[in-house]
Amino acid sequence: MLPAYVPNPVAAATGGGRPIDGGRCWSDGKRIFGDGKTIRGLIFGIGGGVAIGLLQMLLQSMVNISFLPAHTFLSVILFAIGALLGDLLKSFFKRRRGLGRGEKWPIADQYDLVIGAFILVLIVDPGWVQSVITLPIALAILIITPLLHRGANILGYVLGIKEVPW
Repeated sequence: MLPAYVPNPVAAATGGGRPIDGGRCWSDGKRIFGDGKTIRGLIFGIGGGVAIGLLQMLLQSMVNISFLPAHTFLSVILFAIGALLGDLLKSFFKRRRGLGRGEKWPIADQYDLVIGAFILVLIVDPGWVQSVITLPIALAILIITPLLHRGANILGYVLGIKEVPW
């Protein structure tokens, strides 16, 4: 899951600049995504996810780690892009619900990247998911994701990258 877990913190750390929505509002008068979703963050976030995925593939080719799922170049790219698309979609719906930047939205805040990543991979490369993601792996992802999300957000807050620790 590293190619899906890494893009969001990298986007937060490297973001800033022009918002993806260009400051535009939806038909309801609310921002489409908000100032926290920037073009630079999107590009660097996807790049970070792809870089960690390629590193993971390299390490797996050098050391036999058969208990870990093997990524392909396509799955790495799809996970990195899908994670941030899931985050964008969540932000879109947060704005519709009247939630501001940094406000909590339990469950959606923790699983947006996983859902986005898996939806994109299922659409483009369903064979990879069927051949690699077993029930124990899926359960591990469901359990580990909120723990990693919380830890990464606390670290981001302590480092001054995030305004709130959630």
